[in-house]
Amino acid sequence: MTDAIAYFSAKLEHETDPSDVYAAQRAGDRFTLVDVRSIEAWNQGHVAGAVHMPYRDIAARAPQELDPSLPVVVYCWSPGCNAGAKGALEFAHIGYRVREMIGGYEYWVREGLPTENAAGPVPRTFDPLVMYVRP
Repeated sequence: MTDAIAYFSAKLEHETDPSDVYAAQRAGDRFTLVDVRSIEAWNQGHVAGAVHMPYRDIAARAPQELDPSLPVVVYCWSPGCNAGAKGALEFAHIGYRVREMIGGYEYWVREGLPTENAAGPVPRTFDPLVMYVRP
């Protein structure tokens, strides 16, 4: 039993999900949300309020651009993408408190949470396969 407690405690210390990130944004919690995907992916669509920093650029850019006293949450495309884990590892190496948003951009969109692209806000849609959709 203690192995399960230790495992899930550690997992939750390093992971979060789209609905919890959105709730934290709405509550005014202070953290930096970082999209670690390519510029093409960012321009196609990204989480409202996120900053763009591809995971390969984190070590060079983060110390100059991001407040190290704020926790960081990273995301990539989807559960099938490990760029979020790569980005989280880069942030951890340079001393940031970091969590990965599991589900990535895909589940943020599927839950109908606010997104934008190079042209501005994107209409919200809700996927009943990943959430309860009110009639």
